[in-house]
Amino acid sequence: MPGVSVTWLGHAAFRVDSPGGKRIYVDPWLENPMCPEGEKEPERIDLIALTHGHDDHSGGTLELAQRFGCPVIAQIELRGWLATQGLPEEMSEAINKGGTVEVAGVKLTMTHANHSSSVFDERGPVYLGESTGYVMELENGFKLYFAGDTNVFGDMELIARIYEPDVAILPIGDHFTMGPREAAVALELLRVERCIASHYGTFPLLTGTPDELRGLTQVEILAPEPGETVEL
Repeated sequence: MPGVSVTWLGHAAFRVDSPGGKRIYVDPWLENPMCPEGEKEPERIDLIALTHGHDDHSGGTLELAQRFGCPVIAQIELRGWLATQGLPEEMSEAINKGGTVEVAGVKLTMTHANHSSSVFDERGPVYLGESTGYVMELENGFKLYFAGDTNVFGDMELIARIYEPDVAILPIGDHFTMGPREAAVALELLRVERCIASHYGTFPLLTGTPDELRGLTQVEILAPEPGETVEL
């Protein structure tokens, strides 16, 4: 069975090509300023997973899901709101922390994250539950941990103990999420050997860098260029 391919699409957007040939998008805000032009119009999408409702993560989801007719997995409040915006109501896609759903041979377990989740309309902020992460188990048993937007928290040790992820995808930009100092501690708790850095460099406020994280940990830090694919 082929391996796992992960492509960083800038900011917190990722494409995962699974060993079974599934194409999964996580937080597909493809309008972000770092996303290459050639990646802004996907050829196909089999599954979308959202960590929370902020526009820099969920932006573009409605149009993409309607174009490709693909499932959208999200926390129940966010998934319910998306149903009011044009997606079909589908409780099998609306999960919560600790829950696992299997779609097309890929298992997604929703994990805790420390952050907020909302969108803004003419009334102001609309509450959309809490921020989350995912452990994504692919067809060959390989597990990716997408932390989503979060700071470090002690229960990352439980994520390691229960799910044993092979690779962690962590935000490192600081300001809105943890920076390199907290990310280094997160890697101690998660006990992974490799980490893909995300949520950095998009805007001047996001000052954390992969090199700074490398100076604080012995874990291998992968920092692909936007549009670059990492084979795992």
